[in-house]
Amino acid sequence: MLSFVSSCGLSGIEGFAVEVEVNMSHGMVLFEIVGLPDASVKESRERVRTAVKNSGFYFPAERLIVNLAPADLKKEGPAFDLPIALGILCCMGVIDQQALEGLCIFGELSLNGGVRPVRGALPMVISAMERGVKRFILPAENAGEVSCIEGAEIYPATTLIEAVRHLTGDLAIEPLKPVAYQTLIGRRQFSEDFCHVKGQSKAKRALEIAAAGGHNVLMIGPPGSGKTLMARCMPTILPDMTFEEALEATRIHSVAGAVPPSGLLTERPFRSPHHTASHASLVGGGPNALPGEISKAHNGVLFLDELPEYRRDVLEALRQPMEDGFVTITRVNAQSTYPSRFVLVCSMNPCPCGNLGSRTKQCRCTPNEIRRYLNRISGPLLDRIDMHIEVESIPAEKLSDTTLSEPSDAIRKRVEAARAVQRARYGDSGIHCNAELNARTLAKACKLTSSAQELLTASTEKMKLSNRAYTRILKVARTICDLDGVETIGDEQVAEAVQYRTLDRKYWG
Repeated sequence: MLSFVSSCGLSGIEGFAVEVEVNMSHGMVLFEIVGLPDASVKESRERVRTAVKNSGFYFPAERLIVNLAPADLKKEGPAFDLPIALGILCCMGVIDQQALEGLCIFGELSLNGGVRPVRGALPMVISAMERGVKRFILPAENAGEVSCIEGAEIYPATTLIEAVRHLTGDLAIEPLKPVAYQTLIGRRQFSEDFCHVKGQSKAKRALEIAAAGGHNVLMIGPPGSGKTLMARCMPTILPDMTFEEALEATRIHSVAGAVPPSGLLTERPFRSPHHTASHASLVGGGPNALPGEISKAHNGVLFLDELPEYRRDVLEALRQPMEDGFVTITRVNAQSTYPSRFVLVCSMNPCPCGNLGSRTKQCRCTPNEIRRYLNRISGPLLDRIDMHIEVESIPAEKLSDTTLSEPSDAIRKRVEAARAVQRARYGDSGIHCNAELNARTLAKACKLTSSAQELLTASTEKMKLSNRAYTRILKVARTICDLDGVETIGDEQVAEAVQYRTLDRKYWG
């Protein structure tokens, strides 16, 4: 007896079709899984055998061969438990083969016959939909992340018995009701708000520009000056994610096994890895080439607090993803490409003790200690950070002031207006914000007056900035124009953009 069950495998954030072929024949009792399975797939034999028995079905004492086609692609994870069990029951005549037609099935089985969630449900459903499959049986706990997929007919199963009864027609599972993404957007809640940040008007202005254009930011200031608080407020002024952006971000979190309870991501990700983070945890890797923090921050914010405390090799690994917007992880048995388009927000002290330039405390560091501390950040990485902001400590009289400053909602409205201008300008070119401008589109999008061009050229020569820093200044000036409602870049916008590059001369010059 031979049965076929359609399932799905996972490679990076892309799914691929897997045909689970189960053959039952007379002969020596055997249960073998072939088709390039990894260790977790091979262990399915015991999980499936026990789950079938504990669900009240007879497990055949026959020769069972399970093939996961195509056999040249590695199969990973426990997602094939449920289709293997249903394929065996089909061979036994419990389920009709026709009932399995047009269905994509995946899920892990517990020993008592329960269906457990698996990683990557969203990308697997999306890839199956692209192949024309519309009906799915999957774990009930994975239903939330796929509830927004239009046109998908989702049958969430909690147990193996429930899935079998649905296929035999004894007790049909109610299909999942689709959820509109706009209803989820209204659930945005933030614990931080810029209205609670005392003073720091210059830093707030710089972060508003960064949010409007998607620019990377480095904040330099003494301990306790509010750098971390402002960084955590950054997501509150970013525009709402579109459905496509939310879907792309959720796919990454689904592969990483970190989908929120709501299912689909409704807020832009904010990732803040500790400075002891390894290369693999930040960039991605491991035996199965899983996504790292920079990919989990896709379409959101990556915050690196105490930047010089990170390992040098970890920081240098950020350079290519910051330029390309994606990272490719290659291992002996896996290669995956993950998107990593994020706003990088960094903070650091000006010296090891943190009091260099302070008006209230004296710095106790020697010049050599300060130089070694600052040299932990390489020039090429610093060059890729668009804006450098000096954050000063707030006097005590300002801290005791109970007056609230401008809230995040008001700032976000200006940011959204600037982003709308950019969307209209770039259309379907694949550019989402000014920070993503390339050499081909830069000259067309960033037109300067003659005096502004002279000012930019003179500033670049005097400050001895690189070509990359020149283009970064130009992109920041373009964003300032979008916030000001100006089409052509003038002297005022260039002058403000240049001042955000002066700190690398002050500290690293």
